[in-house]
Formats: sequence, structure tokens, C-alpha cells
Amino acid sequence: MAKKIIGRKDIANFPELSLQQVAIKIDTGAYTSSIHCDDFKEINGQLHCRFIDSKNKKNNYQSLVINNYKKIKVKSSNGGVEERYQIKSKIELFHKTYQISLSLTDRSTMKNPVLIGRKFLNKKFIVDTDLNNLSFKAQT
Repeated sequence: MAKKIIGRKDIANFPELSLQQVAIKIDTGAYTSSIHCDDFKEINGQLHCRFIDSKNKKNNYQSLVINNYKKIKVKSSNGGVEERYQIKSKIELFHKTYQISLSLTDRSTMKNPVLIGRKFLNKKFIVDTDLNNLSFKAQT
């Protein structure tokens, strides 16, 4: 399969999370992908989550209950290790749906609610940092 060129930023859909046109940042320095989730708690073997995209009002406050999740350890660029919940979901890019693993974290101080790491990009995409929104432009 030929690799698709993706820019450093884009806009993607997450159909299983009911999130549309979410800003994503491509980060080849990050291994895992993460999504902004400001409120999540484990109750009776289920993960209750609230996803927020404050830049896109129609995505505000999507509450979901997730049964398939696990805890992982994520090492940050400053060397610290943080335990996070990880879920499996789907992402739509370039008119195609891909499986993606996302760790849940508070990204409210970041410019983009989603960070896409190498684990997802590997064998599917080549990153051109001069470009932006290639997938989104292909939809319009």
C-alpha cells in the first residue's frame, strides 16, 4: 500500500466518538496518539468520558460510556511518566476510516485537541511539515 502524504495539521472525524471536524496535530516525536478529555472516570468496569472541543461548538460535551479500554503508561518529552486510559476508536482521513488507539488526557492548554503519533502514522503516512489540512481539503 502506498503511503499518503499528510501535513503537520489537519481536520479529522471520529465517528465512534460522535466528533466531527476536529483539529489534529501530527507529531512524529510522539509515539502514542492522544485526545482531549476533561472528565473521565471508571465506574463498575466502564469508562465514563466527556470529550470537549471548545473551538468547535457542535462538538462540545460529547459524553460516552466505553467498555473496551485499558490503562497505559505514557512517557512525556520531559521524561515524566503518566498513567492514562487508552481507548480504541476510528478516525476518518482522506475518505478512509482507520482504527486508532487514543490515550485520554487534558489537552485544554494545547492548541489542538488531538495529537497523532508515530504508532498510528507508521506504514500509512509520510509527513510533510510544509503542508496543512490535506485530508480536509480533499473532502471539499
